[in-house]
Amino acid sequence: MNLSDLYHLLLPREVQDYFEIVKIEQLEKDQRVNIYMEERNEMPEGYSKTEYESKGFHNEITVQDFPLRGKAAFLLIKRRRWRHKTTGEIIERDWHLVAEGTRITQDFATFLKEFDRYKNRHNK
Repeated sequence: MNLSDLYHLLLPREVQDYFEIVKIEQLEKDQRVNIYMEERNEMPEGYSKTEYESKGFHNEITVQDFPLRGKAAFLLIKRRRWRHKTTGEIIERDWHLVAEGTRITQDFATFLKEFDRYKNRHNK
């Protein structure tokens, strides 16, 4: 098992399904881990590779995930876009990895909400 395989065990399922890890960087002085990912060149369901072509990536976004061994973990994500060869229509995969109104993963947001509920119940 290599380092990339290990990180896949720790990352959200959506990441494993749609993204490739292209770089992992540990910044000791900042106590953080940056995991750089790019969306795979696999068309969204219902679209044909013969009609669409990959047209690069959207701007990279940074999303915070669960800490790893006391270090802040950040996912630096590049989402792909495709263009229809004839009409020029741009499409992208519709996914909801980021919790609405935040810059943290949906799983991490759910965990924090549950932790807050637990803490409030037991600190009364």
